[in-house]
Amino acid sequence: MKEFAVNIIGLSKKAHLFNYHLEKGFFEKYGTESVSDGRFDVEVVLDKKETFIEVNFKISGQAALMCDRTLEPFDFPINENRKMVFKYGEEAQEISDEIVIITRDQDSIDLGQYLYEFIALAIPMKRLHPRFANEAESDQPVVYSTSPTETEEKENDSIDPRWEKLKKLK
Repeated sequence: MKEFAVNIIGLSKKAHLFNYHLEKGFFEKYGTESVSDGRFDVEVVLDKKETFIEVNFKISGQAALMCDRTLEPFDFPINENRKMVFKYGEEAQEISDEIVIITRDQDSIDLGQYLYEFIALAIPMKRLHPRFANEAESDQPVVYSTSPTETEEKENDSIDPRWEKLKKLK
């Protein structure tokens, strides 16, 4: 999408501000697997340096989600601040989640894909309507213990009398 492609060759070496408003059409173009609808305001500060480009993303808005329990739609608030660094190098590659190597002849960076990924990562795995947020059963982790309890220890101490006779045979 041309709207989110920033021409980095034509930019001077200083900080540049870009503002975007994302709605349903954005998610239809970048993917609907994680998020299919929402309303977001995005502020991107692209700071171009001699050997790298630092990009700060500030995303705020609401994702329209479907509750996993009731299939009822609800709005999930998202406020994300993310940072990416694009370094110049010989070969284009992704070093980590925050560092990407780009070649000097690359003319633009598509910020839209990063915006979609940041929003998708901010959505919880378990999508529950806000009215279920205070339920104890959904928030409490299951705890497994490997140490024996007192009752188990007492059971182990008392041996069946039939086994006592077998121990004498040793």
